[in-house]
Amino acid sequence: MAECHPVGFQWVVEARARGAKVFHVDPRYTRTSALADKHVPIRAGSDIVLLGALINHVLANGLDFREYVLAYTNASTIVSERFQDTEDLDGLFSGFDPDTRKYDPSSWSYEGAHEEAAAGLRDEQLEGGPRHAEEAGAEQYGSGGAAMRARPPTDPTLTHPRCVYQILKRHFARYTPETVAELCGISQEDFAELAGAVTANSGRERTTAWVYSVGWTQHSVGVQYIRTAAILQLLLGNMGRPGGGILALRGHASIQGSTDIPTLFNILPGYLPMPHAHWPEGLAEYLARVGADTGFWGRKRSYMVSLLKAWWGDAATEDNDFCFGHLPRLTGDHGHFTTVMNQIDGTVKGYFVVGENPAVGSSGGRAQRLGLANLDWLVVRDLTLVETATFWKDGPELETGEMRTEDIGTEVFFLPAASHVEKEGTFTNTQRLLQWREKALDPPGDCRSDLSFYYHLGKRIRQRLSDDEIDRPLRELTWDYPEEGEHREPSAEAVLREINGTGPDGRALSAYTELKPDGSTRCGCWIYCGVYADEVNQAARRRPRGEQSRVAPEWGWAWPANRRLLYNRASADPEGRPWSERKAYVWWDAARGEWTGEDVPDFEKDKPPDYLPPEGAEAEDALAGTDPFIMQADGKGWLFAPAGLADGPLPAHYEPHESPVRNTLYGRQANPARKIYHGPETPYNPPFSPRFPYVLTTYRLTEHHTAGAMSRPLPYLAELQPELFCEVSPQLAAEVGLVNGGWATIVTSRTAIEARVLVTERVRPLRIEGRPVHQVGLPYHWGWGSGGLATGDVANDLLPIVLDPNVYIQEGKAMTCDLRPGRRPRGEALLALIEEYRHD
Repeated sequence: MAECHPVGFQWVVEARARGAKVFHVDPRYTRTSALADKHVPIRAGSDIVLLGALINHVLANGLDFREYVLAYTNASTIVSERFQDTEDLDGLFSGFDPDTRKYDPSSWSYEGAHEEAAAGLRDEQLEGGPRHAEEAGAEQYGSGGAAMRARPPTDPTLTHPRCVYQILKRHFARYTPETVAELCGISQEDFAELAGAVTANSGRERTTAWVYSVGWTQHSVGVQYIRTAAILQLLLGNMGRPGGGILALRGHASIQGSTDIPTLFNILPGYLPMPHAHWPEGLAEYLARVGADTGFWGRKRSYMVSLLKAWWGDAATEDNDFCFGHLPRLTGDHGHFTTVMNQIDGTVKGYFVVGENPAVGSSGGRAQRLGLANLDWLVVRDLTLVETATFWKDGPELETGEMRTEDIGTEVFFLPAASHVEKEGTFTNTQRLLQWREKALDPPGDCRSDLSFYYHLGKRIRQRLSDDEIDRPLRELTWDYPEEGEHREPSAEAVLREINGTGPDGRALSAYTELKPDGSTRCGCWIYCGVYADEVNQAARRRPRGEQSRVAPEWGWAWPANRRLLYNRASADPEGRPWSERKAYVWWDAARGEWTGEDVPDFEKDKPPDYLPPEGAEAEDALAGTDPFIMQADGKGWLFAPAGLADGPLPAHYEPHESPVRNTLYGRQANPARKIYHGPETPYNPPFSPRFPYVLTTYRLTEHHTAGAMSRPLPYLAELQPELFCEVSPQLAAEVGLVNGGWATIVTSRTAIEARVLVTERVRPLRIEGRPVHQVGLPYHWGWGSGGLATGDVANDLLPIVLDPNVYIQEGKAMTCDLRPGRRPRGEALLALIEEYRHD
């Protein structure tokens, strides 16, 4: 966090100065470790073992916050007798199809519930590329989880063998301190210290927070990493309470915003799922399929209809399903890596790359560049000529002879972009906080903002439309923002107001609860409704913290409803009283008949704690006054996920796709549902191969920014971190023959790269299964171009393309490699070396 999110890390430093205890669990000793109370080194890819052992420690010793767990989680809920756990099936859950390598989750449902549909679509229902037809995944459930009965059978004594609590105890029983030592390389003494600190600092009077970033997400079980942490936090009563939670560090200019109003292929604004091409349906059928009718997700018709009205305006009427038929339909997996494979296949002909640099910044760099070279056209919008724009004339495949410039038919259009100081708008980052950025100066020359580019591109496309029915969705699209200045820049504030939404009178709405299902309201993103309340740009507020409460409600605006802590009803006990006065946050004021406190209550303001829903109630009316997780169908925090995940209702430890260590917990080595690609462009290191004995992990440096295009050309930053380097322990350096400051060649079955050697005790060997396992650390900021003063080989060229099955993120934090002294070979000699490794 200190290395990659230094601005946010200041608050950790301040908390430690006030007495908070900070643990840093990481394969390397970093700047974060230096400012923590304790560094706990761990083998990359083994975090579920550590978290699972913490869960087992809590359950085996009765350390859970029982009153919280009984009231606010699904611990007492009884699961179908058809469910079988990894304990029963040696690493598999029930419903696994070995032919498709996918789960049918119907057996994971609650007792008496209707069978849930399998996550996504069957392969035969989809029309993907020739090699890559895939189901669409679990995103069909949207942000609220799968539909189910709001009141399934329960056992408040937690003794029923099929209640979630007992299933958890059995499932995590094998995750012991001994297993942590064996698979993570963490001593039992260090584990005991961590477990003692986490449990002592959790409960009625205290809370513990977990903070993560791509070190947890970039794995073939990345989603289940976060699930494991969520289970632990729910058991300890750390969710929905100040000082608790799980913080996803999402910086770098609106990463959170780019999923809220998505740049993703499978969701619409506000986490509404995309409709599917192979489920012919109207709006009513879609809404019946995509999530629960209980909880606040039960208002999904209002969210969707208001979105359609924002996009198609007066053309969207009840008679035509509010133009629901105008929306594009998913035909399968259109994620980044499948798109690259389809470029290679020749089924994707054109590509827009905006503010990204896949030729350097994505896993499997060679496959990325092979795809780019097979396009008809490529549009790159960036601040500088990044490697993605110049691969055709200076990429590494030209040196090896795998490509020739004269053979690459891709027509590349480079369009210069405005930087963040040359445009106005909002950023939304880690804490869901929208903060307005003023424009400091106009962009030079032909540089334009992203908003300007897409807006004027849309205008040009509309000028070319015909009267044919196929063009009707674009003809009827609202596309009429005010234009400002010499270059007719569309008003970003007008766009924000449209996203906020308007009512029947045309005035800006104040909250998403004002959205209506009848078409009388418009809203571009329901979770952002309120950011323009009272016709005021709430995101532009900047009242200093010394002039307001510690919650700071007048600094920017947080979705939803300017609420700074999600599910904060859980900060009070079932009767609505704070769990402790020291941790008081929101509470029920019986005299006034409303919820009040330091934050906007994440609950209906006038719903009393003793409210019980009547039979047949829907939306939020179906949740009791003691159900704080208001976006879930049952209002509970899910210790067990009965639907909505592609690889199991509970986390299980699987080794990375490439690992030198055997999975001693189960017979299954790696995630059985992980997404892999079979083809010559995507080779993998063989399991347990003696040619690839070392663990490789990648990471960021403070001095450089992502793939390096914004930082490598800057002299001061280039001077601070001038060359690509690899971190190795003194023991590994001695074993391989590496010299500090010299050169090393790092090899996988994809390629070999060279890096300067940094011999350091910050990366130390771990004892795994009775033998030392060495880890190699490699930052990924370098490339050959971008006008860089600091250039170097591409670390991501080493990485395999293997993905988490839920969100299709690459496994970039744990793989295997070999290490050799000296510089790598050049030209055809490099290909010969890789061929030798592949067939040895």
